[in-house]
Amino acid sequence: MGEIEGRRRRKRRIRRKVSGRPERPRLTVFRSARHTYAQVIDDTTGRTLASACTVGHQGPGEGSKTDRARAVGAAVARACLERGITRVVFDRNGYLYHGRVRAVADAAREAGLQF
Repeated sequence: MGEIEGRRRRKRRIRRKVSGRPERPRLTVFRSARHTYAQVIDDTTGRTLASACTVGHQGPGEGSKTDRARAVGAAVARACLERGITRVVFDRNGYLYHGRVRAVADAAREAGLQF
């Protein structure tokens, strides 16, 4: 089983239990080789309520990828708080909870979101 297949299996297993509701939407994280993306999704309507990413916010040379992931977490938390969203459920999207995924979660918590 390769790395990608393992992540797909973990993702399916997580998504069976985690879903976003209007009162508590889902904060999901995606990481590519260069960038980190975060979205807050209401799964009942399928709508993205808030999002943030490293593309366009900071250039690829400014800080480490983990530092930029922290900025994404803080930005998505600010966007949520502006829309009146204070509580979310965290979806690590099949990734292990460390590095950039953890940086997004920690920064969002520090900015005021409750998981």
